[in-house]
Amino acid sequence: MTVELPPTAAHHAMRVLRLRIGDGIAVFGGDGGEYRAVISVMSHDHVSAEIQSCSGIDRESPLDITLIQAVSSGDRMDLTIRMAVELGAARIVPVIGVRSVVHLEGERARKRQRHWEEVVIAACEQCGRNRLPVVDPVAPLADWLRESPRAPVRWVLTPDATTTAHELARPDGAVQLLVGPEGGFTDDELRAAARGGFEGIRFGPRIMRTETAAAAALAAFAALWGDF
Repeated sequence: MTVELPPTAAHHAMRVLRLRIGDGIAVFGGDGGEYRAVISVMSHDHVSAEIQSCSGIDRESPLDITLIQAVSSGDRMDLTIRMAVELGAARIVPVIGVRSVVHLEGERARKRQRHWEEVVIAACEQCGRNRLPVVDPVAPLADWLRESPRAPVRWVLTPDATTTAHELARPDGAVQLLVGPEGGFTDDELRAAARGGFEGIRFGPRIMRTETAAAAALAAFAALWGDF
């Protein structure tokens, strides 16, 4: 079986790794499994490879965590998504809060979602995951809270919470983690989250940046109950 590498992967193979015909590579389709392949064609920016074998390697976290992340500005959202992928998040839901600096809708929102899906692919290639985390369409936080299906466990990061990570019980089932924007959540948003079953938690006495908070929480959960 012959497969053609996507343009970004082909460019990386040719221009960065300087691979040649006959070199071995590992490829994945995003739905599990890893394939050993040998480069068979290199032409301009096109690279094809012959699949040699398939392995059932599974690098997914035993924790089923969805990160509901308020969209942040600049490259912070990209950084958050990359770290979430490396730390094992199974799904990423970008939401727009009242204090979000960036507001996305329509085609602009769809374009950003496609961009974040590319970030996910690149992060999987880097860290060795062979199952792609899902990136949901951008949604207003209020709408998402009203319409989303509930996971058995729901946590929201807030510096005013009294519960810390080491006081949490091991989650029984999937987890949804809600992280706010640069300016934090409003009181109304926190009340809406509480009505939706989100329990407030905090990570120490210091207030973290939004991208730090998400990564710290995912890393702590992986250390407590995951595969760290």
